[in-house]
Amino acid sequence: MAVLIHNKKAGFTYEIIERFEAGIELLGHEVKSIREGHGSLDGSYITIRGGEAFMMNVNIPPYQAGNVTDYDPIRNRKILLTKEEIGRLAGLAGGLTIVPISVYNKGRKIKVEIAIVRGKKQFDKRQTIKKRDTDREVRREFKDR
Repeated sequence: MAVLIHNKKAGFTYEIIERFEAGIELLGHEVKSIREGHGSLDGSYITIRGGEAFMMNVNIPPYQAGNVTDYDPIRNRKILLTKEEIGRLAGLAGGLTIVPISVYNKGRKIKVEIAIVRGKKQFDKRQTIKKRDTDREVRREFKDR
């Protein structure tokens, strides 16, 4: 299982409550582009409409720019979940959001890890920065010994 695209800011910006694994409906050249590591999950989110889940604002550029005509790299992509999971995600309380965390391959399939998240407050972000800095200093001290 190799992570192909990772949402680096998700862990800093949001408090992750629960994670899900889902399939994603892609075109052939989008699969090739993702396997090359091209794409971005920054600012993306998941919505539930009509009993289906869609991933919005995910930028997947074409595999070869000249070969594909009339292609929108930020189009909405369908997420493949069970009806129970979709029902659970649709009934979320206020203040919660669904965001993609990473895109990875599992065998020959491309999967997306999504999470139910709550936005962090400013003081939570400061605590995260402080913890990261202290961990970095501890690693540096052990490395020097």
